[in-house]
Amino acid sequence: MSIKIIYCIPSLYSVSGMEKTLTTKANYFAEKLNYQITIVLTDGKEKPFAFPLSDKINIINLDVNYDDIWGYNVIKKPIFYFYKQIIYKKRLTATLKKIKPDITISMLRREINFITSIKDGSKKIGEIHFNRLNYRDFNTKGKYKGIKGVLARLWMRQLIHNLKKLDKFVVLSHEDMGQWPELNNVSVIYNPNDKFPEIISNCDSNKIVAAGRFVNQKGFDLLLDAWKIVAEKHSDWTLSIYGPGSKETYLDQIKLNKNSDNCFLYDAVPDLSPKFAESSIFAFSSRFEGFGMVITEAMACGLPPVAFACPCGPKDIITDGKDGVLVEPLNYIELANRLIYLIENPKIRKEMGKNALQRAQRFRIEVIAKEWEELFIEVLK
Repeated sequence: MSIKIIYCIPSLYSVSGMEKTLTTKANYFAEKLNYQITIVLTDGKEKPFAFPLSDKINIINLDVNYDDIWGYNVIKKPIFYFYKQIIYKKRLTATLKKIKPDITISMLRREINFITSIKDGSKKIGEIHFNRLNYRDFNTKGKYKGIKGVLARLWMRQLIHNLKKLDKFVVLSHEDMGQWPELNNVSVIYNPNDKFPEIISNCDSNKIVAAGRFVNQKGFDLLLDAWKIVAEKHSDWTLSIYGPGSKETYLDQIKLNKNSDNCFLYDAVPDLSPKFAESSIFAFSSRFEGFGMVITEAMACGLPPVAFACPCGPKDIITDGKDGVLVEPLNYIELANRLIYLIENPKIRKEMGKNALQRAQRFRIEVIAKEWEELFIEVLK
C-alpha cells in the first residue's frame, strides 16, 4: 500500500535525535515500503543535512527562517515570530493542497499551532521527541514558579487544545504516555535503530563509553563525579565521552578530579558503533530524555548499559539486572557503584551484554516501521 506522507520539521542540519530518527524512518518508508515521502523545512536552506537522505525523498524548504528571530531584541521577537507564523501557515497550506498527502505529520514544532486548521484532506499526526515534563519547561525541572510558571501553564493549555484535534499523537515511551491524561488519541512507538553492526563487543576491554551533546541535560558533570569514584578503585579502566558542544567546563572538572590520565572527551563521530564495539560498558547519565536512542545503539553492539532511570525512556528500554542496570536519577554515587559492580563482575557483565544485544532487536527499524504502518492504516480507515 503506497501512502503519501508529508513530514514538517524546522531543519535537518542538526546532529540530534529528532533529525536522526526522522531520517531513519523516512529512508526506510521510501526505500522499503515505497511510500511517497516529502519533508517540509522552514530553516537551514543552505546547510547540509546531518544524516544521509534517500534520493527518493522530496525536500521542500519554505524559506521562513525562524532562526532570524534570535537577532532581534526582546520587543521585536514576538512581532516577527507572529509574522513568520502567518507566512509559514500560508506556504504550508499551499504546499499541502498542491501535493495532497494522505497524512501530514508534525514533529510538534511551530506548525502544531495551526496544522489541524488546514483543510487539505490529509489526516494529521503529531509525534513528540521529548517527554512532557521537560517539553519547553522554562526551568527544566517541571516546577512552575512566578511569571515563568504562568507562561508555561498557558503554553501547555494551548498545546493540549491543539493535540486533541490530531487524529493521532505519538509519544516515545509508555512512561511518557501516562503524562498525557487529557488525551485519548495517544499511541506509543519507540525510536528505531537501523544499525546492527557485525562486529560487537566481547565486554573484555577496560573501557567505558558514553555519548551525547555536551549540555546540562546529558548529565556528564554527574558522570565525571561518578568516574572519580570509579577511577580510585580501578585506575586501569578508562572513560571516553563522544559528542558535540563545548567541553571546557567538563575538561576543568576532569582536571579538578585528577582524572586526566583515564578520562577523555572527544568530538562527535559519524558512527559510534566501532567505539561501542571496543568498550565493555555504556554509561548513561541524562537528567531527562525523550527516549534515549543512544542506549539502544549501544545495546545493539552488545554493551550492557548503566543508566539513570530518568524521565523518560530508560525504564522502557532496560530490564534492570537482566540487560542493563537502572540507577536512581541524579545519584552519581550509586552510578559509580553500579559501574564498579560490572567492572568487578566480568561474567555478569558479559551475560548482560548478550541480553542487551537480544533486547536491542525490539528496536530494529523493521519492527518499528511495521508499527508505524499499522498506525497509518488505522488512521486512514
